[in-house]
Amino acid sequence: MESGTVVEYIDQQRIICAVVLEQKDERLRLLNENNREINQKAARLSHVSRTGLKLTQGRDQLVESLKTIGQRRQALSAHIDIREIWEAVHSLEEWIDLDTMTSFCFSGEPDNDQESAVIRAFFENRIYFKFSHDWFYPHPEEVVENNIARQEAEQRRQRLVEEGGQWVRAVLNNGSVPPDVDPEVVELLKAYYLYGKESARQTTARAILTRAGVDSAESIFPVMVRAGHWQAHENLDLYRYEIPMEFPGSVLGNAAELEGAADQIPEYAHRRDLTDLDIITIDGQGTMDYDDALSVQEAGKNLRIGVHISDVAARVEKGGVIDQEIISRGTSIYMPDLKIPMLPAALAEDVCSLLEGQRRPAISTFFTVTPHGELVDYEIVPSVIRVSRQMSYFETDAVAQSDDRIRALHAAAQAFKKRRLENGAVQILLPELYLRVCSADDIRVRILDRESPGRLLVAEMMIMANWVMARFLAEKQMPAIFRAQNHPRGRLYSGTDEGTLFQNWMQRRMLSRVILGTRADHHSGLGLDAYTTATSPIRKYFDLVSQRQLRACLGLEQGYSDSEIEEILQLLQPPLTHARLVQNRRMRFWILKYLEGMIGSKAEAIVLDRRRDGYTILLKDYLMEARLPSSAGVELKPQDLARVTFQHVDAARDKLTVYLG
Repeated sequence: MESGTVVEYIDQQRIICAVVLEQKDERLRLLNENNREINQKAARLSHVSRTGLKLTQGRDQLVESLKTIGQRRQALSAHIDIREIWEAVHSLEEWIDLDTMTSFCFSGEPDNDQESAVIRAFFENRIYFKFSHDWFYPHPEEVVENNIARQEAEQRRQRLVEEGGQWVRAVLNNGSVPPDVDPEVVELLKAYYLYGKESARQTTARAILTRAGVDSAESIFPVMVRAGHWQAHENLDLYRYEIPMEFPGSVLGNAAELEGAADQIPEYAHRRDLTDLDIITIDGQGTMDYDDALSVQEAGKNLRIGVHISDVAARVEKGGVIDQEIISRGTSIYMPDLKIPMLPAALAEDVCSLLEGQRRPAISTFFTVTPHGELVDYEIVPSVIRVSRQMSYFETDAVAQSDDRIRALHAAAQAFKKRRLENGAVQILLPELYLRVCSADDIRVRILDRESPGRLLVAEMMIMANWVMARFLAEKQMPAIFRAQNHPRGRLYSGTDEGTLFQNWMQRRMLSRVILGTRADHHSGLGLDAYTTATSPIRKYFDLVSQRQLRACLGLEQGYSDSEIEEILQLLQPPLTHARLVQNRRMRFWILKYLEGMIGSKAEAIVLDRRRDGYTILLKDYLMEARLPSSAGVELKPQDLARVTFQHVDAARDKLTVYLG
């Protein structure tokens, strides 16, 4: 190739005009329009002109000439209507050479500038033709349609990046929010903050942040708060795990119909009328959904105890609109600042709730026990009940010694628990952390005693009722959601010993995983030969399934088969896992939020175990684990008490730093 020949090559998706200075074998030394000398293979050239420039005119003049040629050719390419050409030739379905294509685009004898203009135009627009050096092949119609859609999507993406970048920068710098921001920008950034690399359009979201001059996705949260799309203490896990917070209109409509028929008792003819029986509920302060109640009667030297469970299955049709909704939820979710019910309020707090003075359908489990907690007999019946009094745990504790009913129930609970422990039950005596969020600036934290009379008697009566119902289902050979548990991996204290806080905390870690199945088996942790849960059908779908199986045994409906229950277990696994995560993480968030006001304060902790770079500790007043870095000259061991100081707390970022002090 002669020196002075004008050529073009592609560099970083641009066509560059150059002149040949020298050729050695197949390599060329070029001077390009950007006044740079480069080496290039002859085979990599996109166009070779039949004319050239005189190298004697000087470098600066050569560069100016190359720029002029490139601009002229680019201007010519803008007049080429590629779509019009494609419409004329795409039916030919054959490759078209450069000379022919140039003749389609320009009249007369093709020249160098026109050939280059054709190559430039088809290089920049790949929608209609496949481009290979100096040959062109028209795409089929469906390919063109797809290419146009991709181009439009990319153009929209670029617009979102530009608009989104300006919006983010404005919000961060000025606190102002452009009113016309595309909602898609907001959704893109939200998704990226929630899901990170798992976000479907994370590349576009990152491009928006880059355009805004932002280095980290952490900046998205304050942008959303300032723009009013999120609250300062937004529970992002609700979005992250797609927790439904509202009920569909069809579900609310069905619930309203049931509410209108609240006075009608389903299957009344098959129910035992227990409305004259003295029945009470015992729940936490502020409870609105009452699904279990208690009664107690003397039976000679023994006690006849009744556990009465709201018959939710009598109201909620299996497979109906409401049932399909609540199986997708799996459980009610209780957080310090929010409650998300499994059932609509019209059912959970009214139609299905055992409200004082209201007649309600129930499944009543009666069991006769000796003063030593031994089961004498039991009976399970569909019933109609009327609660005579609703009590709180506080009220129950206050009359534990003066109220005959409470005293008798408490004594029976203690005796039953003693028998369970003698049968190998694992006693985990951990206090309960009560956390109430009145506002972000008014968070109340206190430790509650799980072994108070009210809490103990309710817990043990529910355990006994679930055990009796499990035995009943097993005897009837009815499949259900049974719970079993193997022996713990070790025991840190004897069954009747209460153990220290450290021992109880570590013992819980050593419990075996609970096994769910359709047939009854031994539950080591509870010291029982069979166990299910059926006492909270308003709040837990597992319990509603067990209740339906009880109703099947009582002749009130058709029960589930083994395979149907196995399918339900699979369906419920994701929502129950997510609900547990949301509850635990929200609890931790508000504890940390409370501790943000405790910077510099001290707290007592128990050393749980030694780590390579420090220790794992338990903050006694908050029942929360934390990391404690090693301190020079101080050696701690498990069970040691340590006094720590809060150094840094950031609830939004889940950060807690303490040091020995």
